[in-house]
Amino acid sequence: MEMMDPPKGPRMLIARKKIENCTSSLADEIPRATSKRLADHNSGRLLLEECLKEWGITIDSIEVLRTEERAPYLSWLDGVWKNEPLPDISIGHSGEWAVCAIIEPGYWIGIDGEPKERGIQENAFDMMAKGDELDWLKSNPDQVIRIWTAKEAVQKSEKKGMHLNPREIILNRYNVESFIHDDLMISVAWRDAGDTPRTAEDDLLDATLEAMKKNPEFSIGCKTTRNNV
Repeated sequence: MEMMDPPKGPRMLIARKKIENCTSSLADEIPRATSKRLADHNSGRLLLEECLKEWGITIDSIEVLRTEERAPYLSWLDGVWKNEPLPDISIGHSGEWAVCAIIEPGYWIGIDGEPKERGIQENAFDMMAKGDELDWLKSNPDQVIRIWTAKEAVQKSEKKGMHLNPREIILNRYNVESFIHDDLMISVAWRDAGDTPRTAEDDLLDATLEAMKKNPEFSIGCKTTRNNV
């Protein structure tokens, strides 16, 4: 794992790792995936494992779930009975690299990375921009990869992926930073967190807490009576 300097702001951890054939305890099951797809996915999840360990989180008590829009997020495993907030995560892959970003609870984060010299044909510019921005890109093609990665990062930080049309993203309305790290253009976006999907354990813990507030004598577990003879 190779650490990268994060933007100024909330606590973040940003890293990259060469894609390789590997396994990860946090990986999804991907039926009929190609070997390249598996290497990309597993390398990203293995990088996430390493980032979480660096952050100070024990990975044997968490799992990676997905929202309805397929955005990944961390959740405590059933049976752990914890509901303290977990950091948000984002993972990306491009070329020979996997990239990962973690941000402190209370925020959402998105990361994207592409080879800095990657070329994008002009006929694809209108897939990411329109109006004045599109005209500007045509006049400044050297900035296309920065704009591309920045909008991808925003899509991830908003937890919407391609459900958020990149043509509608006005970058100066978001917290997004782009920088070059060796051979990669890296973009990181972050925002205040929205609602996180709830689990059945979350609901039960909240209901238990509410019952304890209403009834000071409320207790959980077995009650044993011993008769002294």
